[in-house]
Amino acid sequence: MPISGSALPSPKPMIAGNWKMNGLKASAAELGQIMAGYGADLRGKVDLAICPPATQLTTFAVVALGSRVLIGAQDCHAKASGAHTGDISAEMVADTGATHVIVGHSERRTDHAETDATVHAKAEAAWRAGLVAILCIGETEAERRGGTTLSVVDTQLAGSVPEGATAANLVIAYEPVWAIGTGLTPSNADIAEVHAHIRQRLVKRFGAEGEGMRILYGGSVKPSNAGEILKIADVDGALVGGASLKAVDFLGIAAAYA
Repeated sequence: MPISGSALPSPKPMIAGNWKMNGLKASAAELGQIMAGYGADLRGKVDLAICPPATQLTTFAVVALGSRVLIGAQDCHAKASGAHTGDISAEMVADTGATHVIVGHSERRTDHAETDATVHAKAEAAWRAGLVAILCIGETEAERRGGTTLSVVDTQLAGSVPEGATAANLVIAYEPVWAIGTGLTPSNADIAEVHAHIRQRLVKRFGAEGEGMRILYGGSVKPSNAGEILKIADVDGALVGGASLKAVDFLGIAAAYA
């Protein structure tokens, strides 16, 4: 049973794997193992998505065709085309056969100085191309220590999420920046507090659609802690980093819903 939170039925969970800057052609073998382990019993309980590097998007989309494993990109440009060397538009992502795209990941916000306004524009671009946006928010360690986590989340939600968001076109991923790749995780009570707060804000702004939007948790999720984290109310799955690179680990996290 959920630890706390909304009494309404939860959205269907999603486990999404963010491969970051990892993966070559041979990595399609891991995708094949994920597909093989994604049986009909699990498909009815949880959606699985893999977001490989852009160089592998088309390959992965072709390999996953018909398997019901979803394929997503890790980023997109806000413009549909133009003089933006090295960037990839949402339309290009959709053209590969991918259906999802991550926007606003903390590594993009930090390494590329992406603002809430930038993320807002990228989410709109995703929708323009018919993609589902997996929109990331989360506080830094300094913000957590300063007690401003909820206000940071509020600011990011207000500035990054465009009008027109629905349960079908938007997934929110809460990732405390200080927990990504560090092996550290907030307490269950901390996770529950933030996810409940996000749900409240989504419902206040989008009504019933906000109840149906998936809110994923991300930050050092692995098979050993997934079962506990994924039972928390308003945690509708996970955005997984390093543990998504190996099929056995990724499927081990998804098995929490088996």
